[in-house]
Amino acid sequence: MALPSPKTLEDCADYYQVVEPYLPQLYELPWKVVDTLSSHDSLVELYKNTNPLISGLGFSVFLGAIFLVVSEINRNYSQVDRMWSLLPTIYNAHFAAWTHLNGLPSQRLDLVLFWSVVWSARLTFNYWRKGGYNIGSEDYRWEIVRGYVPPPLFFLFNVTFISFIQSILLFLLAAPTYIIILASNFEQEITAADVCFAAVQLGLVLSEWFSDQQQWDYQAAKKQYQNTAKVPRGCGFTQEDLDRGFITSGLWAYCRHPNFAAEQTIWFVLYQWSCYASKNLYSWAGFGPMFLIMLFQGSTWLTELISAGKYPEYKYYQKQVGAHMPSLNAYKKPVAVPKVIRTSELAKRQKAKQK
Repeated sequence: MALPSPKTLEDCADYYQVVEPYLPQLYELPWKVVDTLSSHDSLVELYKNTNPLISGLGFSVFLGAIFLVVSEINRNYSQVDRMWSLLPTIYNAHFAAWTHLNGLPSQRLDLVLFWSVVWSARLTFNYWRKGGYNIGSEDYRWEIVRGYVPPPLFFLFNVTFISFIQSILLFLLAAPTYIIILASNFEQEITAADVCFAAVQLGLVLSEWFSDQQQWDYQAAKKQYQNTAKVPRGCGFTQEDLDRGFITSGLWAYCRHPNFAAEQTIWFVLYQWSCYASKNLYSWAGFGPMFLIMLFQGSTWLTELISAGKYPEYKYYQKQVGAHMPSLNAYKKPVAVPKVIRTSELAKRQKAKQK
């Protein structure tokens, strides 16, 4: 069977019952695809008869190979970045489509897909307006990393982390939806808890919109100020704000990376949703969100290392405001401390002038 038949809700999240028995399908899948194409059989039937977790995982590995080849040909290592806002929703759509094709309960899957599409639309728009889909655009941090890593090691880094691990990670973020598929065989209708989880997800997406829009407004005002040497009218920022070089107002007054915090929380909430649906405190599906949190720690460290080197006030911002956990108090700019000049120093300066 393409889908396991757990006897209890708790069994829906049991790795040894719902994942491990189907791993051999992953090794067989490429050959089955080739055989199906050569024999002109229906790919839809193969899709329906393959475990949805395995087919999704197989597709992520296939995409990893595509990302590797394209990145090495173009010497541009933001191939995964361009798909970051799309792939988790594509995988959630895959899970929903699979349940529909097999005539399984799909109401809860449709709810997951709904907020996921909203998340994807917002993040894709934000990436687009920043020029992420322009030909040749690349995350500036990859150039910095290449400057410190020898080419052979960077190629190995691309083969492992950039292309394949990140691609598989984007699938694992949606993997909790697989558990919700299994749990839906026990509770088919959307519950009040499902609605609450979806509402939390939409609230987090809304917070991302606010934080990214505040950052966008600040950067646009700063760019105009740097070009004209005048503070744009009605921008909501002072000359001091723009001279600082980074935003410290709005959500950014309480959290150094409110958009990053919401992004990590979104996928952790989906994982918790699957735990609630299967009546488990934890499960194997937490690996994806956990790895994402680890990835954001490294990414944030590099981003802040660059920011601290560019903006003198950033170290004070780091001391007052949490990186991902919001602070209770808003950021306050440091008070300038007047330099005390000792009498001995004045005497030395006077002697220097006389010489």
